[in-house]
Amino acid sequence: MPANRLHFVRHGEVFNPKGVLYERIPGFQLSDLGHQMAEAAAKQLASENREIVKLLASPLQRTQESAAPVSKEFGLEIEHEHRVIEPWNKFAGYKMGGRAVLKKPSLALHLYNPQKPSWGEPYKEIATRMTDAALSAWDSVDSGDVVVVSHQLPIWMLYRSSQGLALPHDPRNRRCSLSSITSFEVVDGKLVEVDYREPGLELAARLSEAAKDGGAV
Repeated sequence: MPANRLHFVRHGEVFNPKGVLYERIPGFQLSDLGHQMAEAAAKQLASENREIVKLLASPLQRTQESAAPVSKEFGLEIEHEHRVIEPWNKFAGYKMGGRAVLKKPSLALHLYNPQKPSWGEPYKEIATRMTDAALSAWDSVDSGDVVVVSHQLPIWMLYRSSQGLALPHDPRNRRCSLSSITSFEVVDGKLVEVDYREPGLELAARLSEAAKDGGAV
């Protein structure tokens, strides 16, 4: 038998005082608040009394640090899964909005097709690699649950593709907050979302309200 359930956890708040799009740039670590949020996500998973048998994470520092409390909670090693990494983006290192274009006008040349999008990794490619990673994780164990620590846009693309929704979207309407947990099962070979939650402890709720969710692709 394969896994029982997949849990995709988004990383916690990132220390990003300049407010830039951090993309895959090395050195962007969790803030103090982000570490607390990651702890809250791990405790949420533990409170659900499910058998977690495998832990995968994007290789970036913020996801590795977010996976650490899960690793400690369940006694699991963190395995790198490159397919769940943050998408690449032409605006990496710049503050989002018109300031980036004013600073480097040539960036405007990449804004011709928001449906793809033309300035970053195509939504279809993100959805494909995330689906491949999810199905591989599902088949990688004989039973139990697998936790995958990833990023906002990849998890959102996995959700939309699994629901049969159009991939182009308004980024302001993504339902994938910091340290949120989106869970899937595979039914007849297809991913089906079974749950979405933000860490339910009172502490986690306060952290989520205070966190700065900026810099994601």
